[in-house]
Amino acid sequence: MPLLLRAESPTFDLPGICFTTLSSPSRGARENSVWEVTVAPGVTGSPHRVTREETFVALQGAAVIELDGLRCELVAGNALVVEAGQTLALSNSGTQAFRALAILPVGGQAVVEDKPPFTPPWAA
Repeated sequence: MPLLLRAESPTFDLPGICFTTLSSPSRGARENSVWEVTVAPGVTGSPHRVTREETFVALQGAAVIELDGLRCELVAGNALVVEAGQTLALSNSGTQAFRALAILPVGGQAVVEDKPPFTPPWAA
């Protein structure tokens, strides 16, 4: 039984954003990577794409989502499905942290601008 302890989960910090790897190939997963993302208030997201479908499940707070130029709000208790190839930016214009779980199939990669695809370290 592959029980993965949060206390042993690696974290990756970017300015205003923290990624905590819950499940990934480096932690024994074969099909999906799952991480918790926490976005501090006032953070503007960077547009990027993914090569596989990605799902976000909002746990706390609210985020402004820009998906292929359309804007919506993702609030706690709701989910967002991002299709492969869509351009996504996730921002927090609120006053409290936004927390969500993100699920990406193993092998999914991120693409920023016209740079080559890469596997984010929290999904590896």
